Amino acid sequence: MTAETNTEAPKKPAPADQESFLSVFTRNLWSSNNVLITTLSIVLAVVIGAVLIVVSDADVLAKFGYFTARPSDALTASWTLISEAYADLLKGAFGDPAVFQAWFNGTATWQEAFAPLSETLTYAAPLVFTGLSVALAFRGGLFNIGAQGQAVLGCIVAAVAGFTFGLPIVLNLIVALLAGIVGGALWGFVPGLLKARTGAHEVITTIMLNYTAALFLSWLVIQKGVQAPGRTDAISKSVAESAQLPSPGGILRVHLGILIAVLVTFGVAWLLKRSAFGFEIRAVGANPHAAQTAGISVGKTYVLLMAVAGGLAGLGGATQVLGTAYALTPAVAGNIGFDGLLVALLGRNRPWGTFFAALLFGALRAGGNRIQSYAGISLELVTVLQALIVIFIAAPAVVKAIFRLRAARNTAAGVSLAKG
Repeated sequence: MTAETNTEAPKKPAPADQESFLSVFTRNLWSSNNVLITTLSIVLAVVIGAVLIVVSDADVLAKFGYFTARPSDALTASWTLISEAYADLLKGAFGDPAVFQAWFNGTATWQEAFAPLSETLTYAAPLVFTGLSVALAFRGGLFNIGAQGQAVLGCIVAAVAGFTFGLPIVLNLIVALLAGIVGGALWGFVPGLLKARTGAHEVITTIMLNYTAALFLSWLVIQKGVQAPGRTDAISKSVAESAQLPSPGGILRVHLGILIAVLVTFGVAWLLKRSAFGFEIRAVGANPHAAQTAGISVGKTYVLLMAVAGGLAGLGGATQVLGTAYALTPAVAGNIGFDGLLVALLGRNRPWGTFFAALLFGALRAGGNRIQSYAGISLELVTVLQALIVIFIAAPAVVKAIFRLRAARNTAAGVSLAKG
């Protein structure tokens, strides 16, 4: 009788340096330079903004005059002021719970309930396009400061197409949007060509083209061929209704542009990760000399990249004039190009990061209007919050020093080595 052989495979001993899921997650979280730093930057901006709110209120400051005698007065007044201000900010950006409750009870309309969210999306839509314009160019090693001028050209060409051709309803809108893209692309093509042929720095050329676009718009809206009939002020004819971006109407200003922004974000993400041109962009952005050695035409990539980036900014301008303004004025584009720089920086030049950063800026803008109306706080506070967020994100070492992230990361690494 033969002895039975053991057919079971020997168990593989667990490695000594194997970490649990929780420890790996914690270590990666604390060493992250993206989500965590962005979140903590927003927290720091909110805290500093709270201090500024208190400092700007004379009544609350007066209570700090006898803080040692009765500190509860100053602390209670400060908390009330800060909580009401930020509550109004959230209500203005996403909606008032009381209005939602009234809608459920049948005493308010759904348009009243969703009006704040509509404003957030309305402000965010053009910022998505200008932010993507800056982010895409940056991935290719170019700093596109000219998103403002490209957006202005997009406004001009889209508006002119919108009130000139008189095409059927769907076709007129498509032609106007495409015209805006072409206008922005041409304004981006120029600095790209200068960069490729002469080595002219794109920062200088795009800044100069920003001024050129703004002056051209101011000149254009006072000419008889574009100026609205019977008007003496600087305003153009109105865009035909068939060329306007569809919206729910009423008090809701949100329009089809936000859905187009989602689709374009998908497209830019696919372009960077899946397409051959996206690979060339990333290769040139990482090392143009190595890309040239590998057979990639750096000059051609610069030209095409700036044209595509300009087209995105031009689409943002077209969205602005076809979605909300409906006519050309010297300030029709606002600051959507310059805000796009901040949005791209906040989104760390990633397509979806840029998209959500634009939503954040739209929420701050919409909520800031309510702060000014209800809390009596200056709208400039919202601009300060935006600036603080960008400053902290641009200086991650400051955030790490404040929250001792580097020490926490080193501690986690030390524990991992000790276990090994």
